[in-house]
Amino acid sequence: MCNTFKTISLFLIVILLGCSATKKLTQSPKILVFSATKGFRHASIANGKIALLKMGAEKNWKVDTTEDAMMFTEANLKQYRAVVFLNTTGNILNDEQQMAFQKYIQAGGGFVGIHSATDTEYDWPWYNNLVGAYFESHPKPQVALYNVVNKNHPAVNFMPDTLRRLEEIYNFKSFKKELVNVLITVDEKSYTGGKMPGYHPIAWYHKYDGGRAFYTEWGHHPETFTDPLFLQHIAGAIKWALIK
Repeated sequence: MCNTFKTISLFLIVILLGCSATKKLTQSPKILVFSATKGFRHASIANGKIALLKMGAEKNWKVDTTEDAMMFTEANLKQYRAVVFLNTTGNILNDEQQMAFQKYIQAGGGFVGIHSATDTEYDWPWYNNLVGAYFESHPKPQVALYNVVNKNHPAVNFMPDTLRRLEEIYNFKSFKKELVNVLITVDEKSYTGGKMPGYHPIAWYHKYDGGRAFYTEWGHHPETFTDPLFLQHIAGAIKWALIK
């Protein structure tokens, strides 16, 4: 009788552990969309939030949006598989929040930076390495020719080799070309105001400090967030960033 009880108990424990593991595997990944600004504020932020919430519903991702830096604690960030910096600007995290985000990435977290995510945290070298570059300047928005130089990524594998788009095109400084894998470049001969002649990247990805990081320069205009190609670009980036 005693042995039978032990066998049943062991069987129930195995079932419970199995259910717990299955639940973890089938749980919808959570994404934090952060759009705090301490500098210029893009009109596209509102459209970006709407688009990412809709994308989450379609992809079975749970999406939280916030502009509250208090969300950046080590305990709170653990629930998210990826963090999206949606047109953030300026110094938006204090020292403790920076350390919490750094630990989050080191634990395998994902990061996706959109447009002015490079106009953010200029005094934080670790973030410069994570996002891959800092904003320096831009000419007026205009149509330019873009080259997809590496299609081995879900953010670009559906795109044509070349395409023309209207965008506010950033010139970058502190570009970490030794760290990142470039996906898209812009042809400076196709527009005016470029300051990176010969090689002007605008989208890239890399694994960094234990986590994954992706950046795209696109995303200035509100209507960008209703463009199917751009939305597929962002969806592919998030999908990659969610990989553990």
